[in-house]
Amino acid sequence: MVLVALRALACIVVASAGLLAGCSQKSTPQPQQSAQASYFDQTGRDDVSSGGVKMIAIDTPKGAFHVWTKRTGNNPRVKLLLLHGGPGFTHEYMECFDSFLPQEGVEYYYYDQLGSYYSDQPDDSSLWDTARFVEEVEQVRQALGLEKDNFYLLGHSWGGILAMEYALKYQEHLKALVISNMMSNIPDYSAYAKTVFKASMEPNVLAEVLKIEAAQDYSNPRYMELLIPHHYEHHILRIPYAQWPDPVFRAFKHMNPAVYIPMQGPSELDAKGKLETWSRTADLANIPVPTLVIGAQHDTMDPKHMELMAGAVKHGRYLYCPNGSHLSMYDDQQTYMSGVVAFVHDVDEGRFQ
Repeated sequence: MVLVALRALACIVVASAGLLAGCSQKSTPQPQQSAQASYFDQTGRDDVSSGGVKMIAIDTPKGAFHVWTKRTGNNPRVKLLLLHGGPGFTHEYMECFDSFLPQEGVEYYYYDQLGSYYSDQPDDSSLWDTARFVEEVEQVRQALGLEKDNFYLLGHSWGGILAMEYALKYQEHLKALVISNMMSNIPDYSAYAKTVFKASMEPNVLAEVLKIEAAQDYSNPRYMELLIPHHYEHHILRIPYAQWPDPVFRAFKHMNPAVYIPMQGPSELDAKGKLETWSRTADLANIPVPTLVIGAQHDTMDPKHMELMAGAVKHGRYLYCPNGSHLSMYDDQQTYMSGVVAFVHDVDEGRFQ
């Protein structure tokens, strides 16, 4: 009996130390451990050696080029493609998603659109066209193997325009859509800019800004000296400029004006480029997939307009960020990220209403 007791005690001690020699007991993986192992499973992936980075070949009317993508995680049911703003910015300012999506089991993809810093940058302004960008997104989708039962698309700012256009043309490939900080009508955006955030600027500051714009002297250092404290810190990112997160600084540093200016225009206070008359408000009812629309109180985009958009699509939900601005994924981060995660989980688990 003593030997039996000692043997049982030894087995307990050894098992508690994680050593199974001489004992037949086996530990059972916990559900969370199994989920984590599955999320980081690289089996069958062709991007392992590059850390998830893949350069994707795309065809355009002006020839073949390559765009940069990077995958994080593995989830056959939830694959989220992120469309950055600009046009001509980079995925970099969206890197804050790294702090929230992995623990939620979301497989997600950063992607620099053609002309952006990590992708090819052809010198041909005819390529900076919304319809061509939509075809680019479709080619990226195909190359990444995203399908109707798992493809979630999130577009922020200009990326929201691109996401709406994609959903209207290729909805059969899409499971769910997120339109973040982007109105469905650029003339309405310009009107809001004039009546709200331009009007809130100190009159003498606004007069000087408009004088610089009238002279088309956009490279004048004084332009940004005025806009950073009087516009950017109020409506773009409500954090003191010196404290802006590194991913945001890098995105601004790497912005390609050769893409941004033809489409958005040189002004930081309204749209004057190819997008000046863009509108899809009348077509929102033709978007059938579950759609989350994100608005923010201090954004350059009208949050009331964003709320109406959520009611115009067939299956919409509105997420309001009361402390946020255009980059509300930073200055109202918990509201923004928890709302995105809840939406993705609700769609995935069939709870979306």
